Formats: sequence, C-alpha cells, structure tokens
Amino acid sequence: MFTGIIEEKGEVVAIDQAGGGAVLSVRGPVVTSDAKHGDSIAVNGVCLTVVEVEDDVFTVDVMRESLDRSSLGGLAQGSPVNLERAVRADQRLGGHIVQGHVDGTAVLLSREPGESWDDVRFSLPGALSPYVAEKGSIAIDGISLTVTTVDDDSFGVSLIPTTLKLTTMGERQVGDIVNIEVDVIAKYVERLVVRQ
Repeated sequence: MFTGIIEEKGEVVAIDQAGGGAVLSVRGPVVTSDAKHGDSIAVNGVCLTVVEVEDDVFTVDVMRESLDRSSLGGLAQGSPVNLERAVRADQRLGGHIVQGHVDGTAVLLSREPGESWDDVRFSLPGALSPYVAEKGSIAIDGISLTVTTVDDDSFGVSLIPTTLKLTTMGERQVGDIVNIEVDVIAKYVERLVVRQ
C-alpha cells in the first residue's frame, strides 16, 4: 500500500523489452537507500517489485499487462518518474490509500497556471466516472490529489507549488498520458451496493 506522497522524482536509466514484458531500471537515491529484493516501489503510481538494487538504481520486471494498461509502456531512457516506497504500518498516512493498481490512463486536457497553483484538467474514461467525486481523492501518476471539479468525461485538480516542483506534474503538458487510480473505497462501496 502507498499514500500518494511522492518521495522523489527518479529517472529511467534503461528499459529493455524482455519476454513480452520489460525490465525497467530506475535511478532513485532516496527509495534505494533501504530497498532490497522483493520490496514494492510505485513508479508513476504502478506498484512494482524490486528484483535488484545496485548503488542508487533499482530494477523491476514489468508485465505486458502493466505496460498496456498504464503509461509505463511509453517510458524511455531519461524519462522522469514519480517514486514512492510502500508505506510501513508505523507511518502517517499523509495522502490517501493508494494500492498501486492503476485503473486506467487519462489525457491532460488543459493547464491554467496561477500565482500559487496550476489548475489542470484530465480526461475521464467513462468506466471510471462513477468513482470520481468532487473533493474526493484520486491518484495521478501516483500522486495523491483532491478532485476540484468533475463531469461525465473529465475532472480537474489544483497543483500546489510543492507538487509542481517535486513531482513530474510540473513538467506535464497538454496531450500527455498519465496513470490514474480511483479511490479504492468507492470501488468497494459500489460492489457492496450492487450485490444487495
């Protein structure tokens, strides 16, 4: 489990296609400081398992499904990525419950810079629309954010200077594809209601 509070912005060192999937190597001095084989690290919101750590670079295997259902398939050497280690039970839950199980992708539709924050709008896949609520939580590329507006096919968030500086959201442009994970509680509530 993750919190959506990004620990550092890392960089893709290498991405090698292998057996229908890929082997991804990422530089991240903070997340590798205590990483070991088998640990979970979210890369742009996708939970991946560490298979090797060497100095400040960790390597993960990425299944074809993860490449197809997320934006990871579009990464290249040098791409910046958001990184977060799995939360420990004794830590504060600063953002919201993020599983690292990406529900889909969205396109950045518009960006309006402000004095203190940017207002950003994303497309909203129809199947995910019921799970997104104004003032609710959503994870975009692994970042815990609050939904400011929502309609049937798009939603907005506001990005504070810290988010713009310390995550990839400061570099994202109109047309970029991002990973989204809706609030897991909304999915469970729907399942319970439907079953009754």
